[in-house]
Amino acid sequence: MRQALVLARRFLDNDAMARAWGPLLFAALAAAVIGGSGYQETPAAGPPAAEWQSLFDGKSLRGWRETPFTGRGEVRVKDGTIILGKGFMTGITWTNSFPRSNYEIRFEAARLEGSDFFAGITFPVNDSHCSWINGGWGGRLVGLSSLDTYDASENETATLMDFEKGRWYSFWLLVTTDRIQAWIDEQPVIDVYIGNREISLRPGEIELSKPLGIASYSTTAALRKLEYRLLAPPAGAAKRQ
Repeated sequence: MRQALVLARRFLDNDAMARAWGPLLFAALAAAVIGGSGYQETPAAGPPAAEWQSLFDGKSLRGWRETPFTGRGEVRVKDGTIILGKGFMTGITWTNSFPRSNYEIRFEAARLEGSDFFAGITFPVNDSHCSWINGGWGGRLVGLSSLDTYDASENETATLMDFEKGRWYSFWLLVTTDRIQAWIDEQPVIDVYIGNREISLRPGEIELSKPLGIASYSTTAALRKLEYRLLAPPAGAAKRQ
């Protein structure tokens, strides 16, 4: 259900005519999808999602700092991209305020060298934090660390995906008060209800990425097109029948 609504929102966001008709189209789709699903949800009230806000100016690390990981590689900006040099773990951490729920974040990343995670994003979830690991544990693992103290290799969000070196992949993350969803190249890879789950970070230096950070592990990575936007808080929490 939520996947269909998010895809509709993407369509409305990218098409001028659709934006003009957005409220009516989205309301109709929501009514049709929710009415036929196993969910009951109070219709959302309030303003639509905010505009996308850039997190990277393409020229500098303004708004970011190098994450002080032990044995980190060099971080630099080159040709409109952020390069995370190969080290034990290398990353950047956001230095400004960031929402704790009801937001979306998207970016593109490429693995340039190495064979471990190249797009590990740590993000706020209500009163805690979580990491979305991409290309970990030997290069293919995708998943969240951690759910109920189980890391990305141990919980139900774990999946395997081949990542080609030098290829750009698009990553899209949606966080609400009770759900985490994620897509890679428009394909859904994570959709987990978190209303009754313990959300935490894997023990270790990844804590230095809070509140928002992107890191690579023993891998050279490139990042670009980092953006986020706020979502209107839901008027009611979804419940499974």
